[in-house]
Amino acid sequence: MDTSLISSQTVELVSLLTGQRLRKEDITPPVLFLAGLVTVLLGVINADGTFGAEEKQQLATTLRELIPANNSLQKLALPMVKSVTQHQAYKKFPVLLALTACFSEVEKLLLISFGYQMSVADGSMDDREKQYLKNIGDRLGVDARYLTVLEASFSSQAIADTAALAEVHRSLDPAQFQSLDSMFVRAASHIIGHLPAKPKHKKNQKQSVSSYQELKKFQEYRQQLNALCEKLGLTLQNGIDRNVLSPTLAEEVTKVSQRLQSPCFRVAVVGEFSTGKSTLLNALLGEEIQPVRDIPCSGNVTILKYGSQRRVICRYKNGLEEEIPPAQYQEKASISEEAAYGSYADEIAKSEIAEIVFEHPELELCRYGVEIIDSPGLNEQAERTLITQQVLKTTHAVIFLTNATKVLTEKEQELLLYLKKELNYGNNEGAGNIFMVVNFFDLLRGEKSRQQVRKRVETIVKSQNLIAGENRIHFISAQSALEAILEGNENDDYLKSFQGFTDSIEKFLTVERGAVALRQSATGIKQTIDTGCEELNQWEEMLEGKLTVDPKDQQKIFEQMAEVSGREVKIRFLANELMEQSLEEALESWNEWVEELGERLMAKSHRWTSEHGHIMSQDKLTKDYADQFVRDITKEIDDWGNQKVQSILQQNMGVLDSQIGEDIDAIRQEFQQFDQQLSTSLVAQFNNLATAGSLGGFGASGRGIASSINPNIGSDESLGVGLGLGALVGAGLLFFTGLGFIGVILGGLAAGAGGGFGFSFLDGDAVKDQIKQKVCELGVEKFDESAQSIFEKVQERIITVFNDRTNANSDAMSKAISLWDNLLEQQEKRDRQNQAECEAEKVWVADKRRELEQVQNQIETILNQSAG
Repeated sequence: MDTSLISSQTVELVSLLTGQRLRKEDITPPVLFLAGLVTVLLGVINADGTFGAEEKQQLATTLRELIPANNSLQKLALPMVKSVTQHQAYKKFPVLLALTACFSEVEKLLLISFGYQMSVADGSMDDREKQYLKNIGDRLGVDARYLTVLEASFSSQAIADTAALAEVHRSLDPAQFQSLDSMFVRAASHIIGHLPAKPKHKKNQKQSVSSYQELKKFQEYRQQLNALCEKLGLTLQNGIDRNVLSPTLAEEVTKVSQRLQSPCFRVAVVGEFSTGKSTLLNALLGEEIQPVRDIPCSGNVTILKYGSQRRVICRYKNGLEEEIPPAQYQEKASISEEAAYGSYADEIAKSEIAEIVFEHPELELCRYGVEIIDSPGLNEQAERTLITQQVLKTTHAVIFLTNATKVLTEKEQELLLYLKKELNYGNNEGAGNIFMVVNFFDLLRGEKSRQQVRKRVETIVKSQNLIAGENRIHFISAQSALEAILEGNENDDYLKSFQGFTDSIEKFLTVERGAVALRQSATGIKQTIDTGCEELNQWEEMLEGKLTVDPKDQQKIFEQMAEVSGREVKIRFLANELMEQSLEEALESWNEWVEELGERLMAKSHRWTSEHGHIMSQDKLTKDYADQFVRDITKEIDDWGNQKVQSILQQNMGVLDSQIGEDIDAIRQEFQQFDQQLSTSLVAQFNNLATAGSLGGFGASGRGIASSINPNIGSDESLGVGLGLGALVGAGLLFFTGLGFIGVILGGLAAGAGGGFGFSFLDGDAVKDQIKQKVCELGVEKFDESAQSIFEKVQERIITVFNDRTNANSDAMSKAISLWDNLLEQQEKRDRQNQAECEAEKVWVADKRRELEQVQNQIETILNQSAG
C-alpha cells in the first residue's frame, strides 16, 4: 500500500466517516482498509434492498475477527458503519475509489473478497449483489477471472479455471501482507480458508531445475587436485624422513589439502518477512522441504546439505547435537503459530537450538558441494539479526530477496548497505557476491508495472553502488517455478527465468569463486614444490662436493637461528606493549564518546520521521522511532570503531609492522649473504614458502607478513580489511536483552504511562517530541547497562588483531629457522656418507625430482582443463 498517494480529499473523507479530525499520518493502511471494507460490505448488504439479521451478524463477525480486542480500530468501526449508512457512501463509487487509491492490486482483491463472502450471508447470492460486486471489480481493475473464482468459491460452484484459482491463492498469500499489519494477515488467512484448496501438483513428473554440470566438474577438479596433494605429501615425507627436505614443506601441503577437502560453497538466503525465502529454497531444491506458512515461521538457522540418507540433526547452543526424525523437521525449524501472531521475541530468545542441519540424497544443487543456509529474516528481531550476521562470516554468496509488490523498501535498502559492508569488509565498492532476487513478479499484472519495478531496482542498485558483477539481478516467481518443477512443465516462462537465476549462481560459484580457489591452491602447491626442488638441488650440490657448509659457516648458522628466535620473542614483547597501549587509548576514547552519546542522539532524534500518527498508531509510531534510535546508535558505534579505534590501531600496528619488516629484511640479507658465499638459494626458498603460506594458511593478517618477505605477493590495502570492528560492536547492541531492544523501549513507554501514553489530546508535534525523548532516555539507559560488555568486544578485537600479526610473524620466523636447520641436516648427513651411498642418493634425488615435476605437470593439466 503506497500511503504517499493519500490526498487531502481522502483525509477529509476518512475524517468524515470516522467522526474524528484526522491528519494524513493518522490514515494508516488498517484505517483505510477498514473504511473500504465497511463501504463494500454495506454496499452488498443494501444491493438487494434488504438488511437481514444474517447480514448484520456477518458484518459483526467479520469486524470482530479482523480487529482484535483492545485495538484502536475498534473505536472507529461503529462510527464508520453509522456514517457510511447515513451518507449512503456505498452508492458513490468515487468514495470507494478515493479510499482505495493507494491500494495495490492484491489489496483490492482482498477487499472485494469479503464482499463476495457477505453476498451469501443470507444463504444465496442475489443477482443484484453480483452486479454490484462486478461493478466494483471493474472500477478497481480486478481481473474478471478472479471475480469468477470468488463468485464460484462462495456460492459452492465448481471452478473450471484452476490456473486462476492458483493465482488467487498466490495473490492472497498472507505472507504478502506481513509488512502492513497483522489485520491484513488475518484477513488474507480468513479468505484463503474459504477458498477451495489450491490445485495439487503432479509430483511424479518433477523437472530438475538444473543439472549443475559446471559445479560437478569443479568438484571433480578439486578432488583431482587433492589427490595430487596426497601424492605430493608421500614424496615430501620420504625426503623428510631421509633428512633431506624440510618438515615445513609437508605442513604447507597439508594446509592446502585440508582446504581442498572442504568442498562446500555456502549460499545464504537473506531477506525480510514476506519475501518468500522458504518458497525460493524449495524451488532451488526442487522439493517442498522448507516450511511455508501464511505467517512468519523461520525460527532458526537451517543448513540444507547433501547426505547419503535423509536425516535431520539439531545442534544446540550448549554444543550438543541430536538426530531427530525428518517428520519433526518443519516443527523444529519454525516458531510456533501463537508466537508468530504475537510477540515472538520471547520464544526466539529462549530457544536452545543453534542450527538445524537437513541432509538429503536428492538435493541436486547440494550434491555438488553447496550448502544452502536459510537465515532468519533480517530486521525482524534483534536476536535474529545477530544470528544472520554470524552466518555471513562464512558465506560465499548471498541471495537477497525482495517482494515485487513493495520492492526495495527503505529498510531493505538499509539492509543491503549493511550486507555490502559486511561482505566487503567495510569497503564501499559494490559487492560481487550479492544476488538480488525480486520475487512475486507474477503478481504484477501489467507490463508497465513490471517496467517500473525493474527501473526502480536498477536505479537504486546503481545509485548506491550496492552490487557489482554481471547477471546479479533476477525477476522471478519462486512459487510458479516450484509448481512448474513439480509438474514437470519445462516450458514454463517462470521456470526459465528461475533457471537463468540458478545458472548465474552456478557460474559465480564455479568461475568467480571456485576457479580462483583452485588457482590459489594450485599456486600454493607449486610454490611448495619449487622449494622442494631447490632443497633437492642443494642436496645434490652437497653430494657432488660443490657445496660445503664448513664448521665456521655452521657456527654462523647457529647464531642466525638464535638471532631469529630472539627476534620472534622481541616482536611478541613489542606487540604486547603496543596492544596494552592501544587498549588504554581505546578506553579513554570510549569514555569520552559515551559521555556525550545521549546529547548526540537526542539531537539526531529531531530528524526521526514516521508515516504513523499519534492518535491511531502510537505503538507503530513509537516502533518507528525505536528503529531509528537503534539505527543512529549503531551508526554512532560503527563510526567510533571505524574512525577512532582504526586510527589507534593503524598508528600502533604501524610501529609493529615496521619492526617486523626490519626483522624480515635482516633475515633476507643474511640469506643473501649465504647465497652469494655458498651458491645456495635460501632467499628463493624463503620467498616460495611465504607465498605458499599466504595461500595455504596465513590468512589476511599473515598476508602482510608474506608481502614483507616476498614483495611480489602484495600487501593489505589497509588495516581495516577483515577487521569489521564497527559492525561487530554494532551487533553487540543487539545483546542488550533476549527480548529485543525495541520491545524493551515499547514496554518501558507503556509502563511509564500506566499501560497507555495518555498523549492523544495533546498537540501532535508535542506528543512526538515526548515519545522521542522517552525513546532516547530508555535507549541510552539500556545502552549504559551493557556499555561495559560492548567495550569488552572492542578489547577482544584489538587483542585478536595483535595476536594474528604476532602469530603470522612467528610462522615466518619458524620457516626461516627450518631452512637453516635443513641446511645443517643435509651437511651432517653428507659428512656420514661414503661415495657409494652418495651415488645411490643422487639416483634417489633424480627420482624425487621427476616425481615433483610430474605433479607440477599434472597441476597444469588440471588448471587448463578447468579453465576450458
